Amino acid sequence: MPSAAPVSPPSVAALRGVNHSLHDEVAARLRALIFEGELAPGGFIDEAMLCERLAISRTPLREALKVLAVEGLVRHEPRRGCFVNQVTEQDLDEIFPVIALLEGRCAHEAACNASDADLLALETLHERLQAHAQAGRIAEYYAVNLAIHEAIITLAGNRWLAMVISDLRKILKLARLQQLHAPGRLAQSLAEHLAVFAALRARDAEGAEAAMRTHLTRQRVALRELARARSARLLA
Repeated sequence: MPSAAPVSPPSVAALRGVNHSLHDEVAARLRALIFEGELAPGGFIDEAMLCERLAISRTPLREALKVLAVEGLVRHEPRRGCFVNQVTEQDLDEIFPVIALLEGRCAHEAACNASDADLLALETLHERLQAHAQAGRIAEYYAVNLAIHEAIITLAGNRWLAMVISDLRKILKLARLQQLHAPGRLAQSLAEHLAVFAALRARDAEGAEAAMRTHLTRQRVALRELARARSARLLA
């Protein structure tokens, strides 16, 4: 059978809702393009092309780029234009200890707050995570991994923690998927998640906090190993 013709996504303008400004919708679309790699790290942001693609004018696009600049996803260079930011090794060294501390605290609070129904929902997510890990489906694994982190943050019930973590994760999302490609990292990540869940199920707040900190810290180690391997290949 002939393959179906690709369906073009609706323009941002067509998706605009009553309660959202157009530049918020544009910012959301640009984030997706960055996280999906269509706007590559370090790459120039072609405003004319994006205006045509998203069926918008320059004004909402530039307002959206200001939002992304505040979030650290893009940067503006005078007389040159906007570029997608690249996450440096120093950025990662500075961010990971902070987010490990914050998400560790979320796990602590979640262990205190989670109901039996909450734990059952988390168990289902971990079963899906394990299935993706065993099949080597990294993209799918990462999606469920993200859902688990978000669920734990929600269970913590602390909006200030959630807000700060959300801001930091927008930066880390530029690099975190890569760490799952490090040799043995997928299995290690799964084991770490299962350790966090075991502590949550046991209502062990301190154990959950420690396990989550370990999980985030080892992500940084995996990214550092990948960076070293890339450097070695370039020098070979």
